[in-house]
Formats: sequence, structure tokens, C-alpha cells
Amino acid sequence: MKHLKIFFIALVSLLVINQTVFSQAEKSKGEFIDKYSPFYDEMLKEANDFAKENFSISKRTPESKNFRVDLSSLDIPKDLTEFTYYWFNDPVSQGLTGTCWSFSATSFYESEINRVHNTKIKLSEMWTAYWEYVEKATGFVRTRGESYFSEGSESNAIKRVWLKYGIVPESAYTGLLPGEINHDHRKMIEEMSKYLESVKRDNLWNEETVISTIKSILNRYMGEPPVNFTYDGKDYTAKDFFENVVNLKMDDYVELMSLIGQPFYKQVEYTVPDNWWHNKDYYNVPLTDFISAIKSAIRNGYTMVIGGDVSEPGYDSRYKAAVIPTFDIPSEYIDDYARELRFENNSTGDDHGIHLVGYTNKNGKDWFLIKDSGAGARNKDPKGFYFYTEDYVKLKMLGITVHKDAIKDILSKF
Repeated sequence: MKHLKIFFIALVSLLVINQTVFSQAEKSKGEFIDKYSPFYDEMLKEANDFAKENFSISKRTPESKNFRVDLSSLDIPKDLTEFTYYWFNDPVSQGLTGTCWSFSATSFYESEINRVHNTKIKLSEMWTAYWEYVEKATGFVRTRGESYFSEGSESNAIKRVWLKYGIVPESAYTGLLPGEINHDHRKMIEEMSKYLESVKRDNLWNEETVISTIKSILNRYMGEPPVNFTYDGKDYTAKDFFENVVNLKMDDYVELMSLIGQPFYKQVEYTVPDNWWHNKDYYNVPLTDFISAIKSAIRNGYTMVIGGDVSEPGYDSRYKAAVIPTFDIPSEYIDDYARELRFENNSTGDDHGIHLVGYTNKNGKDWFLIKDSGAGARNKDPKGFYFYTEDYVKLKMLGITVHKDAIKDILSKF
């Protein structure tokens, strides 16, 4: 009996020691790294070289070192072949613009066209961005300058714009000027913003005049959108193309969010500046339902737009990975309150829209394949992609747009 006691004491001690060593081995470490943005730097150079012929733009100011989690020892996916994923068009760059919402949502609906109709179409992101600028300027006039005007918007703006203006293929409208390589809205948004400030300052609320002026600025920097175009040998207007070729039922697409500042199982307003038209159609659910909906949808063949924060030390384009380090919060403590704290203190923001197209499981944790139009995603191969851990999505991603059939069980609770 004495020997048995000694054996159990020794065994327990060994387990405690091993647990301590394991916990220490699992703790994240941080490091300071030099700015790593080869794609952005090259794009900026090309844009400024082009802009010299049209307008003057100051060079980017140097940045200090960035604090990042040390990912060198983490078992991170390396390639798309590690994922189960569904059809999408090749990733494209949003350039020097804040139009990720249009790029991610356009990519999503391209995948939906393929899923529903088994058809591959490349649509114009800049068509939607053009008309959303017009809509925002209209809102600015009608609210007498109280409506938010910027480059940003939300993925459900796509539905509103397409239903009103239609949509065109990329071949019909690129939003690029002759000889221009990268989308660049820096000077354009500055000019439109200054003009609208003068409208407000001088009380010049003639809607027709304001919209005409905004369109003239857009046309100068993006080119004028076509009234008619030819696609596959047939002539279309944008509305004809939307109704007869795209042919999606836009009411079938819903927005799901998870924040405790508003009641669960209610449709609420997503209270961020880019929801400038104060849309209140977002289905708000607890985090457990939110992450369950994402996992279930992607495993059942549905991709989705997903949006949230990409400004974390666990977000690193060198590894194409997004993780939550233990020095931020251990995995087991990520819950509704941890999300809300970060949303309320602005450390989680509505920074970026992306397209979630696939999944894999490594060491018992899900990783999600993210198609991303941002510059960081193009720094190294596979270009245009990131790999997000389940924990990153749980803590930092705020909402999704997905087909309603993918989340029937969630919607039945409303």
C-alpha cells in the first residue's frame, strides 16, 4: 500500500510538471519587426508614378517597427491544398482604396452565381463603388451633412446598389483610367470630401447640382460607367445584366452579427460608421451561435463575406496568418464579453471585409481560408489569401453575409 501511495504521488507530480511545461511551451511570445509591405510599396510607387501626370501626392511617411506575435514555431497552414474550399474567381487587389466591402462582397456573389447557376462571371467591383459614392453623397445632402461620407461601406450595400443600378461585368467597367495599373482613390475622395464640406459650410443643398458635381469628379478619376455594353455577343444595360445573367434573389442573403450591446435574437442596427444608412436588418446572435453558423455554413458548401478587425499583433502577412496570442487572451476565455470589451474600447473595429471560402482542421482547431483584396495578402504566395484561426474569428470578426439556407437553424430562433 505504501509503495502504491508513493507511485500515485510520483505520477501526480509528473503530470503537474508536464502540465506546467506544456503550458509554458504554449505561451505566445512577441517580437518587434521591420515594416513588411513589399506589395504595398511597389503599388504605391506605381500609383505615384502614374499620378505625377495628373496630380501631386506626397510620399508615404516611414513607419516604426511593428509588434507582432512570434509565429515561427506555430503549425500554420502553408498552402490552399490543405483546405477544403469552394469555387471563387482569382484574388484581385483593391489598390489604394477603402473599398474592401465591394471587393469581398462581389467575390462572394460571384461564388454564389457559380453555386446557384454553375456559371463563372467576373463582375466589376468599381461599378458598385461608383454608385455607392453617389448614394452617400445623396444621403449627405438629404441629411444636411449629418450622413457619413467616406470610402467605406458594408457588404449589404451590394444588394441596395444592384437592385437600384444593376451590375456589369469587369470587362464593361474597370474603374481604371487608360494606363493606370492600380485603383487609387486617394485624391478623388479628398476632392469629393472637400467639395461636400463646402456644400455644408455654404448651405448649398441643391441635390441635382451636388450629385452632378460628384459624378463629374468620379468620372474624372474612375471613368464614366457605361449605359450599354456587350457581353458574350449580346447587348445589355446594367439592370438587364443583373436580372437575366446574375439572376440572384437578393432577399435570400442575410447579415449575421454577434455583439451583446443589443438584444440577441432580434434584428438590429450594426452601429459602425460604415453602416452610414443605418441599416437595421442584422440578425444578432450569441457568439456560440455565430461561430457555429460559420462552421456549419462553410462545411455545407456556402462561402460568406466576413468582416471585422485586422490590426492585431497576431495578424502577420509574413505567415499569411491571423491568430490570437495568449498574451492577448487565452483561447478558453474568448466569449461574448471579451468581444464586447474590445468593441467598446475600439480595439476591435470594423476594419476590413473579406471572403471566407474554405476550412481545414489542424490539431483540433479550425482554420479558415480567407480570400483578401488587401495589400498584405499579396506580399507572398499564395497571393490574395490569409489563414485565420477559429479563435481569431471568434474574437475579432464581427459579422457575416451568407445565404439564408446556410443558417436556417439560427434564423428559426427569430
